[in-house]
Amino acid sequence: MIKMKITTRRPIRPAGWAFPFGNRRNDGVLLGFVILVCLFLSAMPLWAQHGEHNPTSMHETVPPGHHVHGPDGHHAGWEGSVAGMAYSEFNHHLSGMMVIIIGLCELGQALPMLFWAWTGFLVPGALLISGFFVLVWSDHDAWPIGSLSFMQTFFAGDSEIFQHKSYALLLLAVGTIELLRRLRQVGHALWSTPLPAFAIIGGFMLFGHSHGIHPSAHKIAIGHALIGTMAVTAGSSKLLSDWLRSPSHSPHSKWELLWAGLIVLIGLQLLMYSE
Repeated sequence: MIKMKITTRRPIRPAGWAFPFGNRRNDGVLLGFVILVCLFLSAMPLWAQHGEHNPTSMHETVPPGHHVHGPDGHHAGWEGSVAGMAYSEFNHHLSGMMVIIIGLCELGQALPMLFWAWTGFLVPGALLISGFFVLVWSDHDAWPIGSLSFMQTFFAGDSEIFQHKSYALLLLAVGTIELLRRLRQVGHALWSTPLPAFAIIGGFMLFGHSHGIHPSAHKIAIGHALIGTMAVTAGSSKLLSDWLRSPSHSPHSKWELLWAGLIVLIGLQLLMYSE
């Protein structure tokens, strides 16, 4: 009889958080507090929509077919154009597919289910693919595919482009760390922190992210606020799950389920993104 080798469901698993946090009896209270705080954040005024550096209402005074030039000299007419919206929507949809892959992998680890060991590499793979794609194709006018040079792209003061490229660099960094974890090149529990930390940082960044002069600026801002709220909640839940876990406790918890479920919802939201 041929015996089939069953691979572990989790290729890697930290042995516990370096600094135990709180009491498990308070899990429900902490979870509710995190959710309430993040819902409050979603109702915060989106300063990027009203600040002097983000005149989103200018599209009402710009005649059709005219271009508005930004401080770096390139025109803002691409934002809100048919081609510009299609380009942006494709980027969001592709990112959504990658996020759904990450969420489903994390959901599989949060549930008592067996998976092939190689599926653990889908998470760093999706992160690295997303990071490379955003770095190259996030902005039509930016380096390396647009007319703007590297210095103009990163240092000309265009906050939208700078945030996109920052997301890309963070994705590449976190993806590399997750790959090293799954290859068992790094094993300390602290190396599990960058992924949920990136969710929190990226979520907060979305509260100030804007597509500039755009006819659907308000709709886009609401969508970004929703995704940002879910991302901050998801990352906080994952961190709390790691803090509360000990070697004697089951890795399957409501914290892990909340983390994974919200990541899937973020992916679906990006997949349905429209301008």
